[in-house]
Amino acid sequence: MDILIVLGRTLFFYFFILFSYRVMGKREIGQLSISDLTISILIAELVAISIENREDPTILTIIPIILLVFLEVVLAYIQLKQNKLRPIMDGKPSIIINNGKLCVKEMIKQRYSLDDLMMSLREKEVKGIHEVNYAILETNGKLSIFKKNDKVFPLPLVVDGVIDNDALLNIDKTPVWLNKLLEVNNLGIESVLYAFYKKNKLYIIRK
Repeated sequence: MDILIVLGRTLFFYFFILFSYRVMGKREIGQLSISDLTISILIAELVAISIENREDPTILTIIPIILLVFLEVVLAYIQLKQNKLRPIMDGKPSIIINNGKLCVKEMIKQRYSLDDLMMSLREKEVKGIHEVNYAILETNGKLSIFKKNDKVFPLPLVVDGVIDNDALLNIDKTPVWLNKLLEVNNLGIESVLYAFYKKNKLYIIRK
């Protein structure tokens, strides 16, 4: 009987968790940010406890999982509306290699070792740092690489009305310079969905 209860709970939670992740969105499957990983660990722990404690009602596990799924959906919606919240929840991408130069201070800050970098380069079939123009450590821990023979990497300066000061610093520009360019186009920063800098020219996508 105990075996049947365990098998039944396992099958139930398999389909329940499958449905829950569908509700949270496809991005949960392809990549895990910090908040995604936290939710996943909590759900896994809740299911494991429920399967082990056969005497406890299943509803005591279902309710917390529903709450976690609801929380994840609400936070994702808020982050879409309030872009400033995303860096707080998931952090910001970090430039590890900038214009062919290794950013040692940023690597120390992110606790990203040279071995980690070399392993990521090998996974991308890159022989060494000398072949890389830009390398960006994404919030999900993956390394995006732009080789020196690739087209010029466009630097995003504005994302959903928020200025990326780090990107401005990398091109030796200031927010004042950016606002002046926007004024020339009769635009305010709040009306810009996305703006990037490429080949000494600013490209703007309006909201």
